[in-house]
Amino acid sequence: MREVWKKLLPVLKIWGLYIKALGKWLLVAAVTGLLSGLLGSAFHICVDRATQLRAEQPWLLLCLPAAGLLIVAIYHLTHTERLSTNSIIEEVQSGRGLSLGLIPAIFLSTVLTHLCGGSAGREGAALQLGGTVGFETGKLLRLDDRDLRTATMAGMAAFFAALFGTPLTATVFAMSVISVGLLYHAALLPCLTASLTAYWVSRMLGVEPTRFAVAAPEVSAGLMLRVAALAALCAFVSVLFCLTIHFFEAGAKKLLKNQWLRAAVGGAAVVALTWLCGSRDYNGAGMGVITAAIEQGRTAPWAFLLKLLFTAVTLSAGFKGGEVVPSFFVGACFACAVGPLLGIPAGFAAALGLVSVFCGAVNCPLSSIFLSVELFGSGGLLYFAVACALSFVLSGYVGLYSSQRILYDKLKARYINVHANAYHEGEAGQTSENGSVTEAPGGQNVK
Repeated sequence: MREVWKKLLPVLKIWGLYIKALGKWLLVAAVTGLLSGLLGSAFHICVDRATQLRAEQPWLLLCLPAAGLLIVAIYHLTHTERLSTNSIIEEVQSGRGLSLGLIPAIFLSTVLTHLCGGSAGREGAALQLGGTVGFETGKLLRLDDRDLRTATMAGMAAFFAALFGTPLTATVFAMSVISVGLLYHAALLPCLTASLTAYWVSRMLGVEPTRFAVAAPEVSAGLMLRVAALAALCAFVSVLFCLTIHFFEAGAKKLLKNQWLRAAVGGAAVVALTWLCGSRDYNGAGMGVITAAIEQGRTAPWAFLLKLLFTAVTLSAGFKGGEVVPSFFVGACFACAVGPLLGIPAGFAAALGLVSVFCGAVNCPLSSIFLSVELFGSGGLLYFAVACALSFVLSGYVGLYSSQRILYDKLKARYINVHANAYHEGEAGQTSENGSVTEAPGGQNVK
């Protein structure tokens, strides 16, 4: 009996550690999910009300330059001028820490952007709000540095799930957007638990999940080839989208170094563009246009280019919100216009375009496939999987988030460890003759 106990004791100690860790993460994830669900629901309702009010009171668009100045003042008062979605990614990568002031700053600034007609989404605010909630929850529960990073990911997933009603997508996205080629499996339980908690809280508070009604054709070799051709075009559009956003941001900071002036001029530029277009479809997130493209197969051929221009001007001026929903708009409208030329039903093509451009922009193929299922159902899963795979490869190393690290080459099993948007600028580890990296940026040694 004594011998059996000696063998059993180490096993029991290990299981004790597992149970302790499980309890810790269930507590952290539940608290993070609850807070993110409550805050996310409030944020969703505020953005929706702001959008409705802008539709009822068109004159609010003229207040966009003043809203830009107010946003600059909010970030100045909260000392969060340099914080963005990239800061959340950097916290997970290196534990740089986050400021609690980011919560009111991004919340109020995004609502102001939507209220006055700036072209932006919601996910940038979701990742920043959720990441900060997770980080602060972890600090409150006295987690160490490594666990704080996991708590930050759990918050990102929770807020994303609360806003879009896509808990599986949110979970995988938070785990994979930090470093392409690596899934943080230790974060699976915290992220999933937080996502489900936030999702249920948001549903109880009346936030409806984002869903679209679209019919998926039967699987056939001919249609699969046409879908592959559309995905290749969407990969190009995703690169165009990312490069345009980055080009406008860099150009605006270079031409208008004063952030106050940049916000006012950018706001006035969006007002002028709206007047020239004679349409308000490109202000705000544009969910109505996305829905029309997918469910009715209806869009203007040039809509995706105008949305890209509006979004680039808005974000480069310092307005807040995010780029993902605009990428949905651009992808859906582009594919809706081009898909019928390839023999693909317009609505289904729009759904493929939405997911493909999103995949190419964020470099997250698995979360993009989950997104297709949660938004459109599983009927066209094989088509969406092929489209995401091709968009991921053909979009190269460009991405929305410059802090995102791409750990592995997209074309071969080779460790490169570079930042998105920097690979072709020479930022790469030294490779040996057999293709393995011996030294990566930051002094990491890899065998």
